[in-house]
Amino acid sequence: MNRENLTHPFGPVYDADSEILILGSFPSVASRIQSFYYAHPQNRFWPVLARLFEEDITDRKKFCLRHHIALWDVIESCTITGSSDSSIRDVIPNPINELIAKTQIRAVFTTGGTASRLYKRYIRCDVPHYALPSTSPANAKMRMDDLLKEYRIIKEVLYEKA
Repeated sequence: MNRENLTHPFGPVYDADSEILILGSFPSVASRIQSFYYAHPQNRFWPVLARLFEEDITDRKKFCLRHHIALWDVIESCTITGSSDSSIRDVIPNPINELIAKTQIRAVFTTGGTASRLYKRYIRCDVPHYALPSTSPANAKMRMDDLLKEYRIIKEVLYEKA
């Protein structure tokens, strides 16, 4: 597979009422094809959220907005080979603070080590940051129950009293 210089092919999911922001690194090949986040059939992001919120997710965008969840990625453009986070080079970050200014976001979560490292490197932001493990099939060492334990913080932050 060839190294490609790509720009993020779709925008963030959010509205003015979004309270948390979940950031990946850059869309996988499957996500780029489907123009939506965490689209690879083996990615456990959506199954984790479905179990966490105890509901079937039939419309991913509506689910996020109903629960005040914004989705985006740290990277606006980069050079990448396929879906490989380890191949990412030439990063230009997304304007995360501009999105936060349009919302009620009070916490940022990154999914996976690469997203977390890039967020810490490129983004200066006043809201708390929580690094979560990757739900990618490449992170096979994390079982579903392990992911659920780690991702429980999303609900805790969403439902804490301000």
